[in-house]
Amino acid sequence: MRPSLIKFLKIAIPLGLGVFLIWYSYNQFTPDQLSEIKTHFSNANYYFVILAVSLSIISHVFRAYRWSFMLQPMGYNPKLLNNFMAISIAYLMNIFIPKSGEISRAVVLSKYEQVPFEKGFGTIISERVVDLLFLLGFTLAALFMQFDELFTYLSEIIPVVKIVYAFAGLIVLGLLFLAFLKYSRSAFRQKVMAFVKGLKEGVLSIVKMKKKGMFIIHTFIIWGLYLLSFYTATFALDETSAISTGTLIIAFVVGSFSFAFTNSGFGSYPFFVAGILAVFGIATTVGTAFGWIVWTSNIVSLIIFGGLSLFMLPIYNRVIEE
Repeated sequence: MRPSLIKFLKIAIPLGLGVFLIWYSYNQFTPDQLSEIKTHFSNANYYFVILAVSLSIISHVFRAYRWSFMLQPMGYNPKLLNNFMAISIAYLMNIFIPKSGEISRAVVLSKYEQVPFEKGFGTIISERVVDLLFLLGFTLAALFMQFDELFTYLSEIIPVVKIVYAFAGLIVLGLLFLAFLKYSRSAFRQKVMAFVKGLKEGVLSIVKMKKKGMFIIHTFIIWGLYLLSFYTATFALDETSAISTGTLIIAFVVGSFSFAFTNSGFGSYPFFVAGILAVFGIATTVGTAFGWIVWTSNIVSLIIFGGLSLFMLPIYNRVIEE
C-alpha cells in the first residue's frame, strides 16, 4: 500500500467514523428528543463550562513546565512560553490530522529552541507513555468502582455464558499473540517489538531523570486538572451534577480514550460519553447534550490557543532575540 494512501486513510477513517456516529446518533432521536437536546444546550450553565475549559488550559501550562524536566538532562532549557505554544499548536494539529501534533511539537522546539528533532520527539514519546499509564490507572479504578453495574449491564444484553466465552477467547488470543511474538520472524513482529522497546525506553527515561519526583508530581497535577475539569463541566446541566464518583471517572476515561485515538473525539466523544452515562441512568438526550457541550468548548479553546500560538510564536521569539 502506498504511503500517500496510508496517510489519507489515517485522516479519512477517523473523520468518516465521526461523521457516521453523528449521523447515527441524530437518526436515533425523535423530533421531541432533538428538541429536548436543544433545550439542554440553551439551559446549560456556561459559567461552569468556561471554568472547566480554564482548568484544562491550566493543565497545558503544567504540561509545558513538565516537559522541561525531560529536556534539562540533555542540556536544553527551553522557555516556558515556547513549550506552551508548541503544545497548543500540537493540540490544534491533532484536530485535523491524528497524531501529527507530536511531530509539530518537536519541529517547533527544534526551530525556536535548537533542540534536535529526534531528541525532542523522544521526550514526547516518553511523556505519552507515562500519560497512557495514568489513563490505564484511571481505567482500572473505574472498572473496580463500577464493576457490578457494568457486569449487570453487560449480562442484560449478553448472556453470562457468552461473556465467559469472550474472556476465554481473549486469553487464548493473548497466548497465541505471545507465541507469535516469540517464534515469528515476520516484519509485523519486528514492528511490534520495536514499539514495545520504545515503550520500555520511554519508561526508563523517566526513571533515570534527575527531577523524576517533580515530573511525577506534575503528572498527578495534570491528570488531576483533567478530571477536575470534567467534574466541573458536569455542573453545567442539572441532570449530570449529581453523578457518582465512579460514574464520573468511567465517563472521563471513555471520553479520554475517544479523544486520544480519533480526530480529537470528533463525533465519537459525545456518542461514547452519552452511551456510558446511559448505562448509569442518565438519559441519552442529556448525555448527548453534555458530551457535545464538553467537546465543543474544549475544541474551541484548542483552536483559539493553537491559532494564537501559530501567530505569536515567531513574533515572540523575534522580540526576545532583539
